[in-house]
Amino acid sequence: MQTEIIHRLWDELSDFQASQPDQAAAHFMGRLCDMVGAWNATWAGAIRIDGDTGGDPLEGWRVGAVQALHPVAPHPDEGHFKEILRVWDRREIDPSFLLPMRAVGTFRTYSFRRELPPEWFGSAFYERHYGSIGTRDAVFVAFPLNENCESHFGFYSHQTFADEEIARLTYTLRGIKWFHRSLLLANGLLIASSPLTPTERRILQLLLTGAAEKQIARQMDVASSTVHQHVMRIFRKFGVRSRAALMGLWLNRAG
Repeated sequence: MQTEIIHRLWDELSDFQASQPDQAAAHFMGRLCDMVGAWNATWAGAIRIDGDTGGDPLEGWRVGAVQALHPVAPHPDEGHFKEILRVWDRREIDPSFLLPMRAVGTFRTYSFRRELPPEWFGSAFYERHYGSIGTRDAVFVAFPLNENCESHFGFYSHQTFADEEIARLTYTLRGIKWFHRSLLLANGLLIASSPLTPTERRILQLLLTGAAEKQIARQMDVASSTVHQHVMRIFRKFGVRSRAALMGLWLNRAG
């Protein structure tokens, strides 16, 4: 029964268009939260930056994009989660930040209650970022796409996750490499030379619907020349010369 539900969810994901990554991720996270009794979920695209990472306990890894199912009040636009990422970027290392570094580069699952010591749950960091909003436990599933790019889904619960719930999440997220790849592409984190800006990401989504540059300009209330400049930058970041080649990246799911 559970396997059939998961397979149906995979089918639902495949019905979303390439131009609907946010909607697909929200639908997916919502269904998985219902499946395991989580109150919230996040997706994050992680990248490893170039350069010398000597002495960096996070080995050069940064979070390049994040999407929350439910923004946490009073912080709109995922501000609560971005606050945690700012601490991560400043390298103010909390023990929870080291969990994704275990077996980095492999498909893996990790969680707070199974892997962090009891005293961590009495720390100021836990209380500020998790306890204060009612999160008792969190479980994460990491899917590496290459040695410098990973897709991470996180789930947050008012209770401790049971082993069978963690296994259900692991199975669901293991079988859809194409979806992880699509989310990373949509944020410019897999093939692009640098992450997309918010404006570039919006234009990319419109490009993938087949909209002409003049139509995009009208929707965004900007000049056509401005849209064209953004389109050219998007092409350069992805290393393509045409819209057809750009859209082909999403069709090459095995790549």
